Amino acid sequence: MSVFDVPTGELINAIAEDLEKKFKVKQPEFVPFVKTGQNRERAPMQRNWYYLRMASLLYRVYKEGPVGVGSLRTYYGGKKNRGRKRHKFRKASGKIIRKALQQLEELGFIKKDKKGRVIAPKGQSYLTKKANELKRKLIEQNKLKSVFEELSRLAPEQEPKAKEAKKETKSKAKETKASEKKAPKKQEKKESKQK
Repeated sequence: MSVFDVPTGELINAIAEDLEKKFKVKQPEFVPFVKTGQNRERAPMQRNWYYLRMASLLYRVYKEGPVGVGSLRTYYGGKKNRGRKRHKFRKASGKIIRKALQQLEELGFIKKDKKGRVIAPKGQSYLTKKANELKRKLIEQNKLKSVFEELSRLAPEQEPKAKEAKKETKSKAKETKASEKKAPKKQEKKESKQK
């Protein structure tokens, strides 16, 4: 079972809830007042936005690691509305990302590497366990179908297509054989006429 088998948004929400309630991660004091980057006009409206950002960072490090703060700033950045001027890309706030990464390091989910931060074995096992829990939950709620149901649903539809494809290849093979047989006869006729 992989982390990529479940919807990313659902997984990030579940991890954010764990960070807030299970691991009791403390938000920095500046969280209620800051914007997430120059491109934003206001601070986030969600109460738990910091935990969502931390969960998203953990997923991003798992998916793309090793990553540094600079590349993450670019990923979370966006276009700044400058009035009548053209929009211009601005990076996200580095302090928020740096602080969240430091807290994830304290929990043991990520670790520093030569070229940035990578997922630690504890973080990888946590993400896999969380993905398994979420998959079971979604299957129970009929929001996610199991792999076997998907395969059984697709198999009958693919059989007629496969038969049609076989028929087409057989007919093409017959046509090529027929054209190969005709070609030598034409050459023989031309040779006989020349003599």
